[in-house]
Amino acid sequence: MDIALITGSAGLIGAESVRFFHEKGFQVVGIDNDMRKEFFGEEASTEWQKNQLLKTLPNYKHHSVDIRNEVEIQKIFDGYNEDIKVIIHTAAQPSHDWAAKDPFKDFSVNANGTLVLLENFRKYCPRAVFIFTSTNKVYGDSPNELPLVELENRWEINESHPYFQFGIDENLRIDRTKHSLFGASKVAADVLVQEYGLYFNLKTGIFRGGCLTGPGHSGTALHGFLAYLMKCAITGSHYTIFGYKGKQVRDNIHSYDLVNMFYHFYRNPRSGEVYNAGGSRHSNCSMLEAIKICEEITGKKMNFSYNNDNRIGDHIWYISDVRKFKNHYPDWNYKYNLEDILSQIHSALLTRV
Repeated sequence: MDIALITGSAGLIGAESVRFFHEKGFQVVGIDNDMRKEFFGEEASTEWQKNQLLKTLPNYKHHSVDIRNEVEIQKIFDGYNEDIKVIIHTAAQPSHDWAAKDPFKDFSVNANGTLVLLENFRKYCPRAVFIFTSTNKVYGDSPNELPLVELENRWEINESHPYFQFGIDENLRIDRTKHSLFGASKVAADVLVQEYGLYFNLKTGIFRGGCLTGPGHSGTALHGFLAYLMKCAITGSHYTIFGYKGKQVRDNIHSYDLVNMFYHFYRNPRSGEVYNAGGSRHSNCSMLEAIKICEEITGKKMNFSYNNDNRIGDHIWYISDVRKFKNHYPDWNYKYNLEDILSQIHSALLTRV
């Protein structure tokens, strides 16, 4: 049976990938040691999702292994070898703020861990496809140099700018810009995956995500914008908006839609290819707009306050241009919009909160 090897397999994108590829008939091998709990505390633990996968998917096998552990990772690759047809690497330390607290661990997880996986991919299953979940933070704060206009509830880019209609494309620079330490470690991993594709002629795809979200997200204050916002809306917990008058804009892509991008790439892969992967003009919102939708869904007023200090390196306006991917894979399209996403998160949280 063909094997899909998935890191961060109990996380949002990892678990979605597990379910998706299991349904496609793959034996799925997951690697996840619940470091999200170490990063963000008990409420962020993905243990619940790991248990759910093991309970419901007969062809899922789980390895509680750190991706930086070269010996254990090599054992996994050596055990499955050429049966591995696709590697989906979603494991990461995903927070700006957390990275500044422990730069060594952030870099070792995001960059060194990716290198460990790439080398084993090259050694044991070089004909497989390697898919990497990167981030729009590789562009640093260069999007903040765009000509922005303040509207009543959001920042928006000037209508005369080339990015207005479709969003930010892959040509935006990634250097000479403030990334945060998290962004820097993801740049290192992003470029490594490109290089293994281009230098060694391996099939690698890099997906620079906007806000990745969905009902499987274990959202916390430091990571998981929509999931944590909805959790606060349901429970009445306090939420703090940081900077930009709450009008900062993010595009939001459902985990299913992103994993479906992965699947299309897997079926017709390229070497060292880079794609922006977010909600685009199809699914985006400001903080204030997201709060309004949460209030409408829950029927409750949110308990929030405003802090004028924005997070370092944070984007004021970011919307992904996904036309490059759609040109390469015209059969792909979105299944879920912003309202779908928030309604699903609300329903899922009611069973867990």
